[in-house]
Amino acid sequence: MAVDTSGEHVLVPDADGGRVDASARPAEGGRRPARIAIIGSGNIGTDLMFKALLSKRVEVVAMAGIDPDSDGLARARRRGVATTHEGVEGLVALPGFADVDIVLDATSAKAHLHNDRVLRAHGKRVVDLTPAAVGPYVVPPVNLDAHLGETNLNMVTCGGQATIPIVAAVASRAPVRYAEIVASIASKSAGPGTRANIDEFTETTSRAIEEVGGAAVGKAIIVLNPAEPPLIMRDTVYCLVDDCDEAEVAEAVRDMVDRVREYVPGYRLKQEVQFDRIPAGEPLPTGERTGGVKVSVFLEVEGAAHYLPAYAGNLDIMTSAALRTAERMAERLTEADA
Repeated sequence: MAVDTSGEHVLVPDADGGRVDASARPAEGGRRPARIAIIGSGNIGTDLMFKALLSKRVEVVAMAGIDPDSDGLARARRRGVATTHEGVEGLVALPGFADVDIVLDATSAKAHLHNDRVLRAHGKRVVDLTPAAVGPYVVPPVNLDAHLGETNLNMVTCGGQATIPIVAAVASRAPVRYAEIVASIASKSAGPGTRANIDEFTETTSRAIEEVGGAAVGKAIIVLNPAEPPLIMRDTVYCLVDDCDEAEVAEAVRDMVDRVREYVPGYRLKQEVQFDRIPAGEPLPTGERTGGVKVSVFLEVEGAAHYLPAYAGNLDIMTSAALRTAERMAERLTEADA
C-alpha cells in the first residue's frame, strides 16, 4: 500500500527501555499482524489509531476521513499511514486496499449503514464503533468469542461497554428482571459524532443490556456533564433481582471488573457493591409491587490519554474494546491460515 512516509513515526518503549518505531515491531510468535484500516478521523478514530500502533497483533495501514484538514489524518500521515479524505470510497480506491483484513468504522450510525454496504461488497470484516448495530452486539469479556465468525461486529456504545459487563456479572448469579444504567460523561469529550447519536445511544444500549447483559428489561440514560474542569466518566448500574447471594454477586462483579481492566486499565469500582432489599408493596421501575433486591454498582473510567485527555474515559473504553475485538479477530484469521 502506497503511503506518505514523510515526517515522524511513533516511538514506543521496547522491553529494554529503549524506543522503537511501532510499525517495525514484530508480531507475536513471528506471525504477520492483521492489516487494519480506520474510517473516521475524529476523536475516536484517532485515539483508536494511536492504540493500534502499539499493538503487535494488528498493523494500521490506512485511515479514511472526510475533512482533508483534520488532525487525525495529519497525524496518520506523519506516522506513515495511508490516508484519504474521500470517506469509504476513497479507502476502497487506495492501493493495497485488497490486502486490508479488518476495517474499523468510527463515524456515525447513519454513515455506517452506507459504509457497511460498500465494505460488504468487498468482503471485508468490520468492527462497528457506531450505534448502527448492523451486526451483533459485542462486549469483549461477555460474548466476543461467540461472534468471531460474523463479518460485522457492533461495539454497542461507550455506556454499554462500561456497564453491560456488570449486568452480565449480576445475571450470572441471579435472574435480572430490570437493569438501568446511567452514563455520565464530560461534555468536552462528546464530539459531533457522539452528539448526533444520542437517540441511537439510548436505544442501542437498552437493547444490548437485554440481549448481551441478560436483563429481562433494560434502560439506558446518558448525561453530558458540563462541569469544569471536566470529570472522568462515571457509570451507575442498577439491577433488580428477586433474591440473591450477596457475596456471590459481589464476587462476580469484582471478577468482571478485573477482566475489563485487562484492556481498560482505568476501569474501576468506586465503592463496594450495594444491596437494598425492597419490600413487597413498594413500586418498582417495572410497575410491579412484588419486592426484590436492588443491586447498585458504581464505576468510573479514566482514559489512558494516548491521544485524548484522561477525562475522556467514555471514548477510551470504546476504542479499547474495539481494538480488543480486532486483535481477537486477527487471532482467528491466523488460526484459519495455519
